[in-house]
Amino acid sequence: AGEMVEFASGVKGIALNLENENVGIVIFGSDTAMKEGDLVKRTGSIADVPTGKSLLGRVVDALGVPIDGRGSLSDHERRRVEVKAPGIIERRSVHEPMQTGLKAVDSLVPIGRGQRELIIGDRQTGKTAIAVDTILNQKELNAKAKDNAKLYCVYVAIGQKRSTVAQLVQILSSANALEYSILVAATASDPAPLQFFAPYSGCAMGEYFRDNGMHALIIYDDLSKQAVAYRQMSLLLRRPPGREAFPGDVFYLHSRLLERAAKRSEETGAGSLTALPVIETQAGDVSAYIPTNVISITDGQICLETELFYRGLRPAINVGLSVSRVGSAAQLKAMKRVCGSLK
Repeated sequence: AGEMVEFASGVKGIALNLENENVGIVIFGSDTAMKEGDLVKRTGSIADVPTGKSLLGRVVDALGVPIDGRGSLSDHERRRVEVKAPGIIERRSVHEPMQTGLKAVDSLVPIGRGQRELIIGDRQTGKTAIAVDTILNQKELNAKAKDNAKLYCVYVAIGQKRSTVAQLVQILSSANALEYSILVAATASDPAPLQFFAPYSGCAMGEYFRDNGMHALIIYDDLSKQAVAYRQMSLLLRRPPGREAFPGDVFYLHSRLLERAAKRSEETGAGSLTALPVIETQAGDVSAYIPTNVISITDGQICLETELFYRGLRPAINVGLSVSRVGSAAQLKAMKRVCGSLK
């Protein structure tokens, strides 16, 4: 399972179900050219994507193929999409700050390099705005930083409108923030397997920086849509549904992804990968299935509320519900002195 296959029409797929009589394959592309009796070839390889600094400033799809019309990628190394997260010995506890540039976040729910901080809220409460502002604010921090302290950003858009992704590219390029960013886009019109796959591809690109002693930030926007795509795939593969019709392993879907964000120990290069997953709630219900799952996996959450947003408080953070479980260890001393007693 997990091996890539190729159809006669050139469309690629991945084998997920292996049974006695048949193999369940999900396809990364259009199924219109397929017909009964077509030949399907094994590729003999597990799914991998291009990684490296040559991807900075580019927009790629879930399989790492450029979709920005600027030609193919220059020199890059390929990495497996699904790898095991670093073990306990290879990690170090979070101790350096990851400045977002938003005072409300840096003072009350500080984030450290290697942390996983969830951004959760209803639709239209400014979740993406926090994530995008964080990328934009790295511009001046990176300008002052030494090469090995720079923060590279990976933004994974899952199930968003193409116009939204195009708008984001426009915002980042006009602020010259694309030069240290990679965009991975699996839009709403892409097949479910690509939306399921995109976060893992983006994570592999971020891990290149983490494993080479550099620092990266990855934003998954948003994981609710990935879970919906995975539910769609699982039901079509006839896997038994559980709560809210999600398959039984939907917790593992997110836990194996978010565990890959880590701070490495000095012996293994001291790199880090910080994750900011986004989850969309329905009518402020943070106790639904997917939100509680992801809250329990992450090291804290930033809760956004519609009411605060309409009152003109932006970012619309509910300070009572928002926590950072490890961030205070990574806060700057001066910031800690000023803000320690605020909350």
